[in-house]
This record gives sequence, structure tokens and C-alpha cells, in this order.
Amino acid sequence: MDQASGSPQGPEEQRPAQAPSLPGCYRHPDRGTGITCTRCERPICPECMISASVGFQCPECVRKGSGTGHPPAAAQPRTLAGGSLAADPRLLTKILIGVCVAVYLVQLKVGDGFTDRLDLLGQAYVPSSGSVEGIAQGQPYRLLTAMFLHAGPMHIIANMLSLWWIGGPLEAALGRVRYLALYFVSGLAGSALTYLIAAPNQPSLGASGAIFGLFGATAVLMRRLNYDMRPIIALLVINLILTFGWSGIAWQAHIGGLVAGVVLGYAMVHAPRERRALVQWGTCAVLLVAVVVMTLIRTGQLS
Repeated sequence: MDQASGSPQGPEEQRPAQAPSLPGCYRHPDRGTGITCTRCERPICPECMISASVGFQCPECVRKGSGTGHPPAAAQPRTLAGGSLAADPRLLTKILIGVCVAVYLVQLKVGDGFTDRLDLLGQAYVPSSGSVEGIAQGQPYRLLTAMFLHAGPMHIIANMLSLWWIGGPLEAALGRVRYLALYFVSGLAGSALTYLIAAPNQPSLGASGAIFGLFGATAVLMRRLNYDMRPIIALLVINLILTFGWSGIAWQAHIGGLVAGVVLGYAMVHAPRERRALVQWGTCAVLLVAVVVMTLIRTGQLS
């Protein structure tokens, strides 16, 4: 979560449950799916879906259709969102976790001075530097760097477990580039809303703005695949209750990240194939413009 003060511990995420009645993917039996190959009618999960002229085909049918044993150049395997399939569908999730852990170790080694220079702070006197600092003082990079800082061991453990459980399946379903865009746009949206609404002298930090964005996109993806929505709705309600009921949580980052994740997730998985890139990256651009506008408005208020 994004820590606003005091307690580093907060809500923990759970991996969204899949509907038990759904058949398993023929290549990944542990992954329930409601999508079938339009040629052989075998169940296929997002990682195995390859866009066809009508619906989706499995990798084997695409190879057979090419007559060469390999997918044709125009029909390379794609994720549900149009991204390229990767040998390691969780690579970026692992890298993000590794970066957060590495930064946390630096925090422990260097001390508060390091955290004070990079956390999300609107405008305030910083004792470690002896000066007034913050985003309003020409340090907009704090919107980004705060996403990789954590306040304590329980804080980073909860966030990294959530990132692993939620991020991995999303990375496989969206593809690396779209997944990375979702993560950073959601995190920046959460940071910008915190800067806009929270007290300027209240520092906050944490990856949960981005994680709540992944959470929102997961709900959209499950709806798109006709999965049972009840588990993730219940999980969302629990997390929102904890967000507003647990002291020391920057709820603005959670809400900002969640809204951005839902909007961008919808654009990622529902964009029409013929205008997919325009819709997906256009939505990213609009959300980033919103981040810039919120930042400029708040900076003007504090100037």
C-alpha cells in the first residue's frame, strides 16, 4: 500500500480465484478458461490465444494452417490484448519486484535521508536536508520514485506478494509492453491524485497505487473472459474497507491507481482489433495528460 504515516502494514491481496466449473486450457490445465479455439474447439487460456479472422485459435491450429509447422509472419502468437507472447510471461513482474527489494535494501543501508529525497511530498521542510522540498519545489520525479519505496518489512512484503499474485497473470494476458504501461500509468495516477488532494506536508510512499491499477485491470480481464466475478468483487470490497478504515494509508493513491487501472484495462482488452493500437495507446496518453494536469493544478495552488 502507499504508506502515509506510522503503520507499515495494511491490506494484503489474494490471488483472484477462477470459476471452478470452467474447463482447463489444453496446454495449461490449471488455468480455467471460457474461450475455445475456433478450429479445434479446445479450451485455451490468454497465453495460448492467437487472434484469427474470427475469434481465437490455438498455437497448433495456427501452425497447421500455415502448412510449414510454424506460425506465418502475419499470424504470430499474440496475447488477448495484442501483445507478443514471451518465453517467460512473468519476467517484468520479477524485475519490478527485484527493483523494489533492491531500493528497500538501499533505504535500510542509507537511512532516512535517501527516503526523504524520493518519497511523495508536496511541499514541506525536510530535516535531513535542512530545506523546503517537494513536487511543488521542482521535484516532479517524486511522483515516480515514491512507487519504489516502502516504509517497513511488512509494507514491502504485502505489496510484493500482491504484485506477484496479480501481476504475473496480467503480464501473461496483456504482454510485456502493455503490462508495463498499465503498471506505470496506474502508479503515476495514484501519485498525482495523492499530490492533488493530500496535505502537502504529508509524505507517502509505496507501490500500491500501481498494484491497485493491476487489481482493477484484473477485474476487467476476468469479466472479458467470463470468469466468476464474485471472488474479485469481494476482494475489492475488502481492500477498499481496509483502505479507508486503516490509519496511515494514502487512500488517494489506491483510488487513483484503481480508476486508472480499470480505464486502461478496459481499453487493453476491449479495443477493436483494427484500431487496437490507437485505442490502447491513446488511452495511455489521455491518462498521462490527466496526471500532468493534476500536477500542474496542485503546483499552482502551492506556488
